[in-house]
Amino acid sequence: MVPNDSAPPRGKPRRTDDPPGVGDNGDVRKLVIGALATLTAVVVGALGTDFGAAIYAEYRLARSVRSAANLNWDPSVAILGFPFAPQAMRRHYDEVEIKARGVDHPVIGKASLEATMHSIDLGEGSWLIPPDATLVVGKLESRIILDSTHVGRYMGITDLLVEAPTEETNDSTGGTTESGISSNRGLVFTGTPKGSGFDQKVSIAVDLSIAGRDATTLVMSATGVLTGPGTADQEVPDDQLPAVLAAFSTNLPGQKLPFGITPSSEGARGSDVIIEGITEGVTIELDEFRLS
Repeated sequence: MVPNDSAPPRGKPRRTDDPPGVGDNGDVRKLVIGALATLTAVVVGALGTDFGAAIYAEYRLARSVRSAANLNWDPSVAILGFPFAPQAMRRHYDEVEIKARGVDHPVIGKASLEATMHSIDLGEGSWLIPPDATLVVGKLESRIILDSTHVGRYMGITDLLVEAPTEETNDSTGGTTESGISSNRGLVFTGTPKGSGFDQKVSIAVDLSIAGRDATTLVMSATGVLTGPGTADQEVPDDQLPAVLAAFSTNLPGQKLPFGITPSSEGARGSDVIIEGITEGVTIELDEFRLS
């Protein structure tokens, strides 16, 4: 069939002075947008898969710790470091945190347990850590946390509030250890020591230390009355001072850190008393997370 030269041209005519390809810019943009959309979908899908695998591994570890340590509910577990998949493939996690709140304690009633593990070798086992797993840990931070309420009940001071030493409370550094725990000297214990015969709220400076052959007894030693800003600002008569200081002094035995780590520091963080131990190069089992 012979083309009819008089028929109108199809589509948009190209100007004779347009450089080659200008009329195709719309098609090029569509190709670029399509490629970017595909790439974005692939990246988002990969990130979603990695995130999902990490969540599942954390869930399985929480269940394993609960079973091995005989907890009443799943602890909070975080497997840190991104991306997760290469860590799982190497059977080596960069950092793992385990936190169990409100654990039954035979001495104080309730306590919270924490462990932060760095450089964890899973050996030849699964990347999903089972209850009977044995882990080789490069660095282990272990903590037992005693809140003011339960410490106060043990001492017979039902309105007890524990705070860091005054000079550290006003310091922006957030404590003397990496995890924000204060020093062990001059903690501020505020409450009403009714058992001593003194029925007014008072603030007392208290030092903490660890005693006992197995280093599991927390010793709280009252050293004096605190007055001024940030305290109860209440003086104690000289004849009642010995009884008041005695009311704020006590021993708390049975404070066994997760995985049996020896305490290296004691202090306050927020309104809690915290005992912490840090060690390197240890082999642990999950049933050692709770030892009291």
